Amino acid sequence: MNSSPKPSLFVPDPETIRRSRIPDYDGFYAASVADPASFWGNVLKDLHFTKAPTKILDWNPKSFEARWLVGAEGNICENALDRHVRDGFANKVALIWAGDRGEEDIFTYGRLLDQTVRFARILQRLGVGKGDRVTLFLPPTPAQVIAMLACARLGAIHSVVFSGFSQAALRSRLEDFEPKVLVTADCGYRRGKRIPLLETARAARKGLSSIAATLVVPRDASPESLESGERALPDLMEEVRFDGPLSPVPVSCDDPLFVLYTSGTTGKPKGVVHVQLGYMLGTYATTRHIFDLRDSDVYFCVADPGWITGHSYIVYGPLLNRATVLLSEGTPEYPDAGRHWSLIERHRVSIYYSTPTTIRLQMRFGDSWPANRDLSSLRILGSVGEPLNPEAWHWLHRVTGGKLPIMDTWWQTETGMIMVSPLPSTPEKPGSAGRSFPGVVADVVDASGKSLPPGETGTVVIRTPWPSMFRTVFRDPERYRKYWTEIPGAFFSGDSARRDEDGFFFFLGRVDDVIKVAGHRLGTAEIESALITHPKVAEAAAIGKPDELRGEIIKVFVVLHPHATDTPPAHEEIKKHVRTELGGIAEPHEVDIVISLPKTRSGKIMRRVLKAREMGLPEGDLSTLED
Repeated sequence: MNSSPKPSLFVPDPETIRRSRIPDYDGFYAASVADPASFWGNVLKDLHFTKAPTKILDWNPKSFEARWLVGAEGNICENALDRHVRDGFANKVALIWAGDRGEEDIFTYGRLLDQTVRFARILQRLGVGKGDRVTLFLPPTPAQVIAMLACARLGAIHSVVFSGFSQAALRSRLEDFEPKVLVTADCGYRRGKRIPLLETARAARKGLSSIAATLVVPRDASPESLESGERALPDLMEEVRFDGPLSPVPVSCDDPLFVLYTSGTTGKPKGVVHVQLGYMLGTYATTRHIFDLRDSDVYFCVADPGWITGHSYIVYGPLLNRATVLLSEGTPEYPDAGRHWSLIERHRVSIYYSTPTTIRLQMRFGDSWPANRDLSSLRILGSVGEPLNPEAWHWLHRVTGGKLPIMDTWWQTETGMIMVSPLPSTPEKPGSAGRSFPGVVADVVDASGKSLPPGETGTVVIRTPWPSMFRTVFRDPERYRKYWTEIPGAFFSGDSARRDEDGFFFFLGRVDDVIKVAGHRLGTAEIESALITHPKVAEAAAIGKPDELRGEIIKVFVVLHPHATDTPPAHEEIKKHVRTELGGIAEPHEVDIVISLPKTRSGKIMRRVLKAREMGLPEGDLSTLED
């Protein structure tokens, strides 16, 4: 196989390095892993606790049981809202909301705090207190953010279920979580289409005895009549309007903040449990340093708070940093392909945290959409969800002016915070997620846990604890233990990667996304990146199919650019293109030209679904499949 060309190096300008909070990555990182307690202890100074921790970290390396901020008491909602209002920032804009139908609303920190306190009062009247569980089945609206913060304020545990889920997917989560209260909306909107959320919620909750009440947020001008046990949120918000302040409930280092369900390849979705205080520390630090947040910034993350990215980098991390957050409902191509670019121009967005799927979709629509908007307010870009292929990296870099750093981040629902990423002050290699965040020890290993040399593909593990690590799988501790026993003495991420001689990580997808052809290990991400450099290919997915001679052969599925559908490339042309880009061993044996690829609602390609369908095998949990 021909060796891949050495990635080009993007070096930030001297002014960006100078103003960065971490101008010397190498020295800063070395100190952070040599003495993690001091590193994370210094971050703690910015946050407020009713009781200071007696110990930063209590860690048993043999069992990998870790407790952060032992002895501390505090509240993440108090740190995200009250602390800033107390410090004189009540009138600073906290949240800008852009609805699917063109609606807009603005919340200052003072208004957001008032609405959160009222919502918490309502939950309290319904019997919700510390440790009780609340499910939120809401579209990405201010009510969703307020409901999350209100639960946190009471020490209650929230579980946000993405509003695009089906009745069956919602029900499976309700059955496992057994919430006391369900919060939903009469409807949501996506591409202008009304999504009947209340109808879905009613069907999903039927016969579930744990749910004592359902709160309904109205979106339609003519809301539906409510059934027994349902209450309209606006009426209740008025009832508690003059109830006065409600102090945040102090929680300890072991108290859960939320349970977020993430699908596995088989079986029921797993409920990942995160605790308040450690999660607060990790999301605060990573948001602050990776996105270099300043008071003047307007921060736009394209995710939905129904996913971990929305939890950590729309709601908690940015608000802990006193950011102005833009929350957008809908999709990047509705009402036209310039949706995100127009939002950036209108609200003078300075930090844009997107996804590879979104960026590739914008590429399909061409340069004219970003070119026709004033994007001069941008200073930092980001990507999350799966590897950002070099072609998309260069396109985004070019259409935003050719000077902006791109934070291509790697992390997971289980990690709670970004684990590997460039910093604004560090060099970048297109296609790479950079190096470990300070305090994080990530490694690439073989099956025995031995570190692999540069260039070799292996499994990504985390060697030492980090503050926002998940603490268990809800009601399934055995499933949790598997994360720590797959590779002895480390957290098993399930992702594959290689590192180059400079220590930069190149993520290749899930471990089972590695294709072994005649003894050669090929990452699906590498093959897909080569495919989309073809001028007629917009998106691609690669899978391995069993073959008696070679072990596996490569089959690829490609989506064409709109301009290429009338004159599609021949299959041999596509194969030859990959051979030219990566070498003969990577040439696909089979090519399918398709209209779309199966993706999760957060934009990740579900290669296992393609493989299962190709092989006639069970497809596993499909609750996160968008279409």
